[in-house]
Amino acid sequence: MNRWLMIIRAPFLPLSIVLAFFGAALAWYDGSFHVGHALLAGFGILMAHISVDVLNEYFDYKSGIDLHTEKTLFNGGSGALPQGLFTARQALWIGLGAFIIIVPIGAYYVLSMENGLALLPLLIIAAVCILVYSPVILKIAWPEWAPGLGLGALPVLGAYFVQTGQFTWPAIIASVPSFILVHNLLFLNEFPDVQADAGAGRKTTPIVLGKKNSAWIYSSMTILVYLWIIGAVIAQQMPVITLISLLTLPMAVKAIRGSLNYDDKPALMGAMAANVQVVLITQLLVGIGYILSKVFDL
Repeated sequence: MNRWLMIIRAPFLPLSIVLAFFGAALAWYDGSFHVGHALLAGFGILMAHISVDVLNEYFDYKSGIDLHTEKTLFNGGSGALPQGLFTARQALWIGLGAFIIIVPIGAYYVLSMENGLALLPLLIIAAVCILVYSPVILKIAWPEWAPGLGLGALPVLGAYFVQTGQFTWPAIIASVPSFILVHNLLFLNEFPDVQADAGAGRKTTPIVLGKKNSAWIYSSMTILVYLWIIGAVIAQQMPVITLISLLTLPMAVKAIRGSLNYDDKPALMGAMAANVQVVLITQLLVGIGYILSKVFDL
């Protein structure tokens, strides 16, 4: 069982649960909720996450990156393939198998919902992000947009759509912090892999712009998350109680400080740990904020 948890990168999968919860909370706030749809959408998001992670394991191993990275809890892959726990071929089929599972789930919503065709563009973009992220997108400048979209904003909007049958501007506005947070999750985790990634022809932002510039970009985007939420509340596009997400600011400050000290390995590792907390807890608190606002009519 441990080898399976390794290959699917189980420690990273709580993100999928948080995204599914956030999207369902948005829908519930807007007066639509069906537990079956919430669970099925959540399962689909989980399978999509597993698919892109395992396919990344496959391409990292085939490119030789796994043999040159300094593995930590946050980067360098799971180590399942270099340790011989799975063959590259097995990893490829696991990744593709997880992708195949989500196809009928998406088809079900597209065909069964009255406005289901409106979901199709989202599903196509998500599929592209899953299948070509590792072999193609990572070799084009600014690849971090793909996880930000495919494992950030789109899952939230998808989980919202299967409940409500529509995309609304308030929901889109609420999903923007998810885009930034997941973008930054991959962004900061790329710092230790600059040399190995560059050797494989990848063009992550820390490679293209350097760690110093990337640290400032990361810091600015982290601050933008909180400014966006505050601005959306002021504009009455998000409920006031979602400001409880600002409770993660101390963690964000730690992540920012560590990113700016990128040459200090303990500081960078601390920043990466704090960044994971910011990504998960901020979105969780925003979702809870929507629920509390609905319950107490705030």
